[in-house]
Order: sequence, then structure tokens, then C-alpha cells
Amino acid sequence: MKALVLEEYHKLVYKEMPTPKIGENEVLIEVKACGICGSDVHGIDGSSGRRIPPLIMGHEASGIIVQKGDHVQYFSEGDRVTFDSTIYCGTCFYCRQGLINLCDNRRVLGVSPKEYRQHGAFAEYVAVPEHILYRLPDGLSFEQAAMVEPVSIAFHSVALTPISLNDSVLVIGAGMVGIFVIQALRAAGCGKIIAVDIEQNKLDLAQKLGADYVLPAAQVDVVEEVQKLTDNRGANLAFEVVGNSAALNTAISSLRKGGALTIIGNLAATVEFPLQEVVTRQIRINGSCASCGEYQACLDMIARGKINVDALISKIAPLTEGAMWFERLFCKEQGLMKVILTP
Repeated sequence: MKALVLEEYHKLVYKEMPTPKIGENEVLIEVKACGICGSDVHGIDGSSGRRIPPLIMGHEASGIIVQKGDHVQYFSEGDRVTFDSTIYCGTCFYCRQGLINLCDNRRVLGVSPKEYRQHGAFAEYVAVPEHILYRLPDGLSFEQAAMVEPVSIAFHSVALTPISLNDSVLVIGAGMVGIFVIQALRAAGCGKIIAVDIEQNKLDLAQKLGADYVLPAAQVDVVEEVQKLTDNRGANLAFEVVGNSAALNTAISSLRKGGALTIIGNLAATVEFPLQEVVTRQIRINGSCASCGEYQACLDMIARGKINVDALISKIAPLTEGAMWFERLFCKEQGLMKVILTP
């Protein structure tokens, strides 16, 4: 099969690779669409430490089952499917508690830390276990289905957050996941939604898709503006979708006493943390990791038009052009959001 392979850092090559062999509980999927995730982009320079070459990356994908293992029970050849980016074991302590995203034995498609190498879906075919599969609703395109993973991350973070009707919410980071968080918050019945970013085009899209107010972080005092918009109390809730010290501290300082912060971004391994401010103002803090079973609901909401994914797809391109699109994303080309590659 043909695949886009990270042969070495900053070197993606479209080349022939062996077609995956499936186990008795696995299916072979002919990939129809695979999105370039921000984590893939960070992976090509080695900074994440989780994509050690050689590797076929890609975990936001959809396609058609072309072969199934002998013990596959609920799916058939010809089924249109997508799949969780996390391969969880289903038997460890956390899986048995329903916390599949925290599985002790989790492997992520298209990832190769020191512990394992799990080739992903920037290829003509990918093999995955049956238990992480989801059927596509009628009318949902393969490209739309390839967007379900970032949508599910947003909905998982919202589900972890103590939301009350009409809460005011601050979302710091209006990239892909941040904009899906905004849409999820709107669906959850939140009131005033305030988006913050340094790029105006992202803020424009955030306002189009559900934010009531947008604040350009480089031009205004975000904490001061949030106070003005919330009767000088601060936001009820905040979502930090960047993952650095500046964003985290801005989020915490923008909350009212007793407010809650949910952290999704993890760009930096460590950050400066205002311990006394959190303690003395009784701020609740949640970390949100990946998703935990939200795929089916998210697929249905996308299919029903309740979540807009099309507005975030900047380009659908052939896999042969993958290296070029990775480079453009790595260089932070203005206005470029989601690029989906089709084998």
C-alpha cells in the first residue's frame, strides 16, 4: 500500500509500505479521509517525543471495512466507519470503571513513544480492533467523520465541567478544539461565551460559530475586559485550550471566586501555577484528557447539523501532497485550520 511516512524528523515521504495484517478481533479499513491533527504537526520536529521515526502518523480518520477478522461480530465488510484514536484494553482497572481514556495499556494510533509504535491512517489502509469502531450515520461524509475526534475532545471537556444554565464562560484558544468547545458550550445552555486568541481570523470564526464576544489577546487586557463583561465578578467557567503559562494564568485570573477551570491544552510540559490565587479564591481545576465514549453522540450531532465541522475544513487534498501541507501547517500559515488528506 501507499503511505505517508515520517522517515526522520522534518522528512515525510510518500512511499510503498506493507499492508497491515489483521488479527482475529480486528478489521482492515480502506482509508477515505484522514485529518492532520495539531499533535501530528508538532510531531514532525520531534518536540513532542511521541512520534519517533519511522512512523505512519494519523488518527483522525474514516473509511470502509474491506476485511474482518474471524472473531469480529458486529461489523461487516462494506461498513462505513470511523474509530477512536485511542486503542484501550477494556480490562484494566480504569477501563472497568468506564474511564477508557485513562487506560493503563492505551495506545494511540499514529504515535510512537519509546514504549510502542502504532502506525496510523495516513495510508491506503489501517488495521484497528473492532471495539473502537463506530458506524457513520447516513449522509455523513468521510471528511466530516474525520473531524469527530477533535469534536469529541471538546464535548468530553464540557462534560467534566460543572456547568449551570446561563453560565458565563471564557475560552482561551480559538483553534480547532477551542471552537468546538464553544459550540459544545452553546449546546449545553451556557450564556455569555467569550473567546480569546491572538489571531483575528480565528476570533472571527469563533464569533460566527457561537462566541458572543471575542478578545484579541495581544491588543487588550483580557482579565480587565472579562471583568467588564461579567459585572466585575469574573467568568463562572474558563477553558484553557492552549497549554502555556500565560494562557493558564489569564484563565485563572479571569474567573470569579468559586469558579471552575478546565484545562485541555498541553503545549508545555510544565507551567507557572498561581497556587495562592487558586486556593484563596477557591478555584476548581479539572484536567481533560482525550475523550471517553463521546464519539457516537458527536457523530450524530454532526450529521444533524448541530455541530458545524465544515467551517473548519480549510483544504481536502490527496495524500500525495501530504508533506507540503504538513510544512504549511508547521509554518503556521495564516487562515489555515484543518487539512484533510485522502489516500
